[in-house]
Amino acid sequence: MREKHAASGFFATDSNVAVAQRCDVLWIATKPDVVPAVLTEIGAIVKSRDALVVSIAAGVSLDTMEQHLPPGCRVIRVMPNLPALVSECAAGFCCGKNATRADSKHVKALLDSVGKADEVPEKLMDVVTGLSGSGPAFGFLMIEALADGGVRAGLPRATALVLAAQTLKGAAAMVLETGRHPGELKDQVCSPGGTTIAGVEALEKAGFRAAAMGAVTAAAARSAELGAAAAAKAPPSKL
Repeated sequence: MREKHAASGFFATDSNVAVAQRCDVLWIATKPDVVPAVLTEIGAIVKSRDALVVSIAAGVSLDTMEQHLPPGCRVIRVMPNLPALVSECAAGFCCGKNATRADSKHVKALLDSVGKADEVPEKLMDVVTGLSGSGPAFGFLMIEALADGGVRAGLPRATALVLAAQTLKGAAAMVLETGRHPGELKDQVCSPGGTTIAGVEALEKAGFRAAAMGAVTAAAARSAELGAAAAAKAPPSKL
């Protein structure tokens, strides 16, 4: 992969130090337990360049990042999600004590270029991870389940998948574009004694709401566990 990018004229290397020496904004995109070692490795260079460090590692706190960098370094913690690949990202971010408003605006602009981003207090970042970070997988499961229902009722698989995916995309667009509560929009579809309210009743009987809420809270709890593990992985840098 490095050779492919290098052939296209991009800088490509397997050295964290080499990257740090060339960048004013460094994005840390490793597994959570690797973050402390990476930050310790590049800390002196980050300090000398006055570079901004942005981490997308799940659960890794601002405090953990700052402990493994020299004093005064600017850090921002971000939780993006997979749909950034199709410019439909949903991201939350929070800023370290040394990060500036300019840093916040810069990172928000970068994230908004591939979707939507909001700055939140760090105490809510694990919740962001559980909701929008893990949420695409929950959405994919819903699309798959709706398509399976269509196939069970007689639709061809390809048609069922397109209809299911487009239906969720359309529902999401209506919430975002109208600003109306999803419950209100749901009620517009539920005619008295009609097909939709029958389906809603089936979802309620199956515990759909509780299952969705439980998925988010379980993912948020796991994010907190990963953050605690990252904090305990290595001692703070002596830089």
